[in-house]
Amino acid sequence: QVQVVESGGGLVQPGGSLRLSCAVSASRFRVYAMGWYRQAPGKQRELVAVSTSGGDTAYAHFVKGRITISRDSAKKTALLQMNSLNPEDTAVYHCNVEGAIGDAMIDYWGQGTQVTVSS
Repeated sequence: QVQVVESGGGLVQPGGSLRLSCAVSASRFRVYAMGWYRQAPGKQRELVAVSTSGGDTAYAHFVKGRITISRDSAKKTALLQMNSLNPEDTAVYHCNVEGAIGDAMIDYWGQGTQVTVSS
């Protein structure tokens, strides 16, 4: 069974920083892409950043150099370093993992971690 667990959310003041962590536990699951999405109240879930197994990364337009995704492929973990946070970044942040078990391509979502930016 594959489990995706996020951590690192919390309350931070505007201008502050947070680092989110995503860990995948599964021995036979080959991880390809790991990404972070967020969903604010009343809004659709949107992509924040994604990292592929080939080392490519992609970011949403609103990141503007404030957010960096990194991953440790051997440990099946991904980090999201967020700086210069503002209230518009308040949302539940979810980790998404795309991979395969055998020949089957599967993606999994974590439960999410709350990020609140407020003074």
